[in-house]
Amino acid sequence: MSGKKSRLILRLKVALWIGALMPLLILIYLLFSGSFIADDPVEEIQHRTGISVLILLFLTLSITPLRRLTGWNSLIRFRRPLGLFAFFYATLHAFSYFVFDQELSATGIAADVIEHPWVLVGFTAFVLLIPMAVTSTAGWIRRLGGKRWAWIHRLIYPIAVLGVLHFYWQVKLDESEPVLYAVLLAVILASRVVVKSRKRTV
Repeated sequence: MSGKKSRLILRLKVALWIGALMPLLILIYLLFSGSFIADDPVEEIQHRTGISVLILLFLTLSITPLRRLTGWNSLIRFRRPLGLFAFFYATLHAFSYFVFDQELSATGIAADVIEHPWVLVGFTAFVLLIPMAVTSTAGWIRRLGGKRWAWIHRLIYPIAVLGVLHFYWQVKLDESEPVLYAVLLAVILASRVVVKSRKRTV
């Protein structure tokens, strides 16, 4: 790899880390300044962390079609950190729900999961993210073998769908934002199919 490409990748990695950490820095600022927009700070924390998860998942899913369209294989280097940041914000999202909403009450969480479908799909998406995060290293690829590792990491598709569904079902009034994310996800998934089919015909 040339020095110019190495510097570009380094700059992009720095930009990725800054962009991915920005929602956390904003939350920390809001917590210490008390500048939450919503009447319920916990609701705003959950909304911000949830949106961060979706954006990072969508960026992760976009890596492969962008790599195939541009021919720049180095883009694959950004998929793992994007996925891990998605898991990080999903953990914050779940933590705020378990601790602030339910006060770590197992019976309260179980009842909420049974009563509200959006809690069930959100909880399912978070659980599915865990094996992806745990097996994200090169060591796990060697242990599991390429095929089994790839099967686990295909969970990102149902996770993304469940994440959008979780967002849509919990919105009570304005559904335009979750619908926008549903359209974005549909475009990303369609682009993956189109790019893959074009590669096969070439």
